[in-house]
Amino acid sequence: MIHTGRIQELEVLRSTSVGLYLGDGGGNEVLLPNKYVPPMHDQGIRLRVFVYRDSEDRQVATTLMPKVELGGFAWLKVSAATRLGAFVDIGLEKDLLVPFSEQEQKLGPEEWHVVHMGLDGKTDRLFGSTRIAKYLDNTDLAVGPGEAVDLLVYRRSELGWSVVVNGRHQGLLHANEVYRPVNLGDRITGHVKHVRPDGKLDITLQAPGYRHYNDANAALLAKRLKEHDGFLPLTDKSPPEQIYQAFGISKKAFKQALGALYKAHLVLIKEEGITWTGGDQPREQGKS
Repeated sequence: MIHTGRIQELEVLRSTSVGLYLGDGGGNEVLLPNKYVPPMHDQGIRLRVFVYRDSEDRQVATTLMPKVELGGFAWLKVSAATRLGAFVDIGLEKDLLVPFSEQEQKLGPEEWHVVHMGLDGKTDRLFGSTRIAKYLDNTDLAVGPGEAVDLLVYRRSELGWSVVVNGRHQGLLHANEVYRPVNLGDRITGHVKHVRPDGKLDITLQAPGYRHYNDANAALLAKRLKEHDGFLPLTDKSPPEQIYQAFGISKKAFKQALGALYKAHLVLIKEEGITWTGGDQPREQGKS
């Protein structure tokens, strides 16, 4: 079967004056217009193409690769707003229509939004939607606590950032746990912190558990030795923003690493800051 909205490999069946006809081996054909025909196109070879419907509702193939496939999500620019809805640029000659009924809020030209690509089962036409939560499912989770996950940030609220998790689930990055710049449309790596009884996912940008403890610990050691002559004017009472600026980790992770170093007798913690006391100790603060 030749699937609308999918990147797929199809076989070259024959060449015509208007382009190549490609097939799926099951008797189905689609035209690849001349402007997309590659230099090497002998009969029998397979070409990687994307299939969509043209303005006359015919399936057509292109060797241009879109920014999003059927069922996927992407950060896209609105190219036009019309009486039919908004059109977004997906990297092809034909833009994707986001009907008014699929707009979370009215879309305007030049705006950027996270868009889902769907398919109308009756017409086999592709459409876009900014109603992202509508197309996410947390009833059958394929992730668990502690797992690393791919995130796409799609909405900001007072609670934090709503994210698409692994292209299929909905998650939340809580604002009070984020200590680095996060923007709509960002694709970043996170970790599942909690799975709630209702299936909702709490996501963190910090690697949980032992691995993150070691990473933060090593980062703290390295900074003492290499950058600040064994002293930093920071403590476990310092503001989270200062801690993140210095180490790139949350205050909680910093306190865990600092506590481990203290218990190992590698640092002294005073009101004015932290002093390294471990082996190969740099010169003491205030001495030459």
